[in-house]
Amino acid sequence: MIAALPMYDFDDLIAANDTLWARVRDGLRAHQIAAPPVLTRGIDPWDIWQSPDLLLAQTCGYPFRARLHPNVTLVGTPDFGVEGCAPGEYCSYFIIRHNDPRGDGGALAAFDGVCLAYNEAMSQSGWAAPQTHAAHLGLRFPTGLKTGAHRATAQAIIEGRADLGAVDAITWRHLQRLDPQMQGLRVIAQTPPTPGLPLITAANGPAKVLFDVVTQAIAQLPRTVRVILGLQGLVAIPASAYLAVENPPSPCQNGSAA
Repeated sequence: MIAALPMYDFDDLIAANDTLWARVRDGLRAHQIAAPPVLTRGIDPWDIWQSPDLLLAQTCGYPFRARLHPNVTLVGTPDFGVEGCAPGEYCSYFIIRHNDPRGDGGALAAFDGVCLAYNEAMSQSGWAAPQTHAAHLGLRFPTGLKTGAHRATAQAIIEGRADLGAVDAITWRHLQRLDPQMQGLRVIAQTPPTPGLPLITAANGPAKVLFDVVTQAIAQLPRTVRVILGLQGLVAIPASAYLAVENPPSPCQNGSAA
């Protein structure tokens, strides 16, 4: 059996996720459901998400709707209490250097034509949401530097290797808390909310029991751990809400400048 929480799993979040998983694991075992002793780390997330041995993992909305949904079961969506979003929803922040004069007017349109640094082509918050929002505004952000991670996108902007990027609101919250360098960045705009990063299980996984056990585990977390994770609870967002989100052109179809 495999369990993984790879989407927000760095710095002090690692120990916090281990604490959360220990409570989920023990709750599942109390229901006579076998559960791995520890979270799986260090392997490709796609291998986790597509494994027939998957018990529980967090994925991103874009991979879920684009490839995973026919072969997995949606468990629920963690609610991170993102300001301005309904429970279980989140958004992306467009970030720039704090001293970039183009941002002084507070308008995203000032960056029309600027290349967008992004983490992954299949990222809802790093690629899909910002490109869809830009298209609705009549703006164009050509393909910029592919960084591999939201934190790396922020670092690239700080170092001047990129001028514009997008990170999800939850990662931004963690980076603001953990990394003093992030004070060199500012948010210029945000995307409309979309369903947050869902928990999934294999097609034949015990989704209902998992929902109940994870809900209880979150409620029983020590306050310090809940604060670190930013978790408010678990909500039921239907798969149809994920599938209704627009898919933008892939980076290779968007014109490359990097």
